Amino acid sequence: MTLGQYAMILIIGWQTYNLARDAGMSIPAASGQLALIGLLQFLPLFVLTPFTGLAADRFDRRSLALLTILLQMVCAGVLGWFTYAGTISLPILFAVAVLLGVARGFAGPAYSALAPNLVPKQLLPTAIAVSTVAWQLGTILGAAMGGYLYSLGAPLPYVAAFGLYIVGFLALSSVGKVPQPAMRKDQRPIGAIVDGLQYVGRNKMVLGAITLDLFAVFLAGANALLPVFARDILQVGADGLAQLAMAPGIGAALTAAYFSFRPLRTQVGPKMLWAVFVFGLATIAFAFSRNMALSLAMLFIIGSADMFSVYVRQSLIQLHTPDDKRGRVSSVSMLTISASNEGGDAFSGALAFAIGPVAALVAGGVGAIVTVALWSRIFPVLRHTKTFDPPDDLLEVDLLEERATKHSQGA
Repeated sequence: MTLGQYAMILIIGWQTYNLARDAGMSIPAASGQLALIGLLQFLPLFVLTPFTGLAADRFDRRSLALLTILLQMVCAGVLGWFTYAGTISLPILFAVAVLLGVARGFAGPAYSALAPNLVPKQLLPTAIAVSTVAWQLGTILGAAMGGYLYSLGAPLPYVAAFGLYIVGFLALSSVGKVPQPAMRKDQRPIGAIVDGLQYVGRNKMVLGAITLDLFAVFLAGANALLPVFARDILQVGADGLAQLAMAPGIGAALTAAYFSFRPLRTQVGPKMLWAVFVFGLATIAFAFSRNMALSLAMLFIIGSADMFSVYVRQSLIQLHTPDDKRGRVSSVSMLTISASNEGGDAFSGALAFAIGPVAALVAGGVGAIVTVALWSRIFPVLRHTKTFDPPDDLLEVDLLEERATKHSQGA
């Protein structure tokens, strides 16, 4: 599924930027169209997230995930047909972006909440690392496939994505019945949604980890502007775009592979903060680079640092959340991930429209670094989290925050 997703996402951005530039738009104006693509993918996620999390807790998670694959298959078929017919246009790309946002809105909580039901708790950090390796390989090979197939024939990335979604559907169908946590039968849907949101707000560990990623990646997202750098700054074309899109995935995959063999065990909170700091620095360096090799190296570091942060954050969230709330908490996490990715794409494109793509990335990298400094003070529990082990009573996790705050004040 990830192979198909990232082949499509890369080419949607490439087609959007090229259609805008070929229509006579300036670089900043065409960057604004990339902002709109990101916004249209984010808005359905933003609106639907409270309900998609509840759906993942109320209904069969595997069945829900299967339906999202079918919807993405439809999107691939539509884009492939219009590209083949030579009638692809910005309105069509924008409409499909909305449908993809809906599909990913339901897919995120369903997939994320499935993992703890399939492996023992003590193996969850390793399982997350292993599954992340598969996901990152999908992002690497999907981006490469999308870029190189597009060079051979414009419809080919969508044709390949359609076929891969079929394979993904069959693979997930082979998974047996998954245990579904019991929910209170007397709780109304709105009450269940509010209960999940209140848990996130009450658990400072979960809240701090989620929002750290939200603001850092939202401000410093480089992915949305890769078509700009590939066509007009580095001037490397569709093949170069594929390489640029692959670089962060390679860095992330190698980092995840390392953690699958050597799980992180100590100083997990401080190391997550340092990873986000490095992420911001590498983004600034990429913005200034005019050399393809240096740009690829910086994107590699961006992907590695981001994966380090994701690995820690996902492990903390899953292990610090009761099973009956994982769908809703995962939906909040996925909302922030989408806000930082698709919402960040919209922000980066809009900022590039206002001040230019290079200045936009520099400002974003600085913003990520500032976020680390602020979050280390606002959520001292992150600085004092040594291991992934949750408190004995997850509902009393605020005691950890209270002790961390007192320790900070004493220091």
